[in-house]
Amino acid sequence: MVARASALSRSGKFNNRHAPFRPVRPNPAPLPLSPAQIAEFDTAGFVVLRGFFSTGEIARVGEAIAALAARPPSVGREMVYFEDSVRDPAVRVLSRIEKFIEHEPTLRELVLDPRLSLAAGQLLRDEARLFKEKINFKMPGGRGFEPHQDIQPGWDAYADYFLSVLVTIDPSIPENGCLEVSAGHHQRGLLGEKWQPLTPAQLRGVEFVRLPTMPGDVVFFDCFVPHQSAPNLTDRPRRNLYLSYNRAAAGDHREKYFADKRAAFPPDHERAPDVKLAFKV
Repeated sequence: MVARASALSRSGKFNNRHAPFRPVRPNPAPLPLSPAQIAEFDTAGFVVLRGFFSTGEIARVGEAIAALAARPPSVGREMVYFEDSVRDPAVRVLSRIEKFIEHEPTLRELVLDPRLSLAAGQLLRDEARLFKEKINFKMPGGRGFEPHQDIQPGWDAYADYFLSVLVTIDPSIPENGCLEVSAGHHQRGLLGEKWQPLTPAQLRGVEFVRLPTMPGDVVFFDCFVPHQSAPNLTDRPRRNLYLSYNRAAAGDHREKYFADKRAAFPPDHERAPDVKLAFKV
């Protein structure tokens, strides 16, 4: 069992997940999460909601994602990133698309679905503000993600606590690199250094468990939860939609975050041909 850390994380910064409870603004719709599910999240750092969205809803979203991926990207709009295939490093495969809800009504409808924001608000103990949205494609040959915590890539410049949400579009199974998480270690705060994968020494005592999910399943997880995933070694894509939220009390940072990222880490179609960048975490 992992001992609960104080509100001050190992990085010396306040871990805002211990902030006082602030009730979600009253809403006539029933709240999506039960007290037991909230308690599970608080203890493990994540909670899985099976069948959160219907197969019909996810099918529509999957079609919209396919259309977005097939369209040539526009400068100043969606942010499209590619990566080297693990099967053939000379081949570049689609990795992710970010910042797309302004121009994609079907995707915007799901990203802004009140069922998601209400559930996020229950876990944040405040109204939820969308921080960022992205689609991880993990095409055949797509790379996995080394062990990391979502807070590591400089997010604390905008707010000190975030909630990550995975919406499953395609079946996520061990063979195509499903999410792998470690329960309880979110309570320890920041384990490693910014912008760097977690090292074996920092991961001492951390055990990862595979978390297969089916289309429509949703996973809510704490930004301090260590997680990773393996490459996709199948012949089919494994698409997941990822959303990140911060508390309303911390402000609205989505536009600034994406502007900062576009400047520091421009998408492939907005950088010079000889410039090659890669995600570390």
